[in-house]
Amino acid sequence: QVRLVESGGGLVQAGGSLSLSCAASGSVLRLGAMGWYRQAPGKQRELVAYKTVMGSTDYGDAVKGRITISVDDVEKTGFLLMNSLKPEDTAVYYCNAILTPLSTEIPDNYWGQGTQVTVSS
Repeated sequence: QVRLVESGGGLVQAGGSLSLSCAASGSVLRLGAMGWYRQAPGKQRELVAYKTVMGSTDYGDAVKGRITISVDDVEKTGFLLMNSLKPEDTAVYYCNAILTPLSTEIPDNYWGQGTQVTVSS
């Protein structure tokens, strides 16, 4: 079964750094894109960063200049480095990817289970 497995996150002080990782597991034929969204309590889910294997990258306005995303389409993994974290970055971060399973050969959208990031002031 194809799924995304997330790691990283946790508690960090304001101004600190944190990294998140995401890996596609199962029989995956192809990775098309990977990124992260986040959702804070009482707020809508918002874009953090997203990168396609063709090289297009998009960052959310709230994190531009503080976050770097990298994606490995061979290993089918992604890495998010967050610097200068602020209390308002506190949220559950969800990995998202376009994966083509070997079984269907049809691209589909997948979500990770989410990981908590808490930034203390």
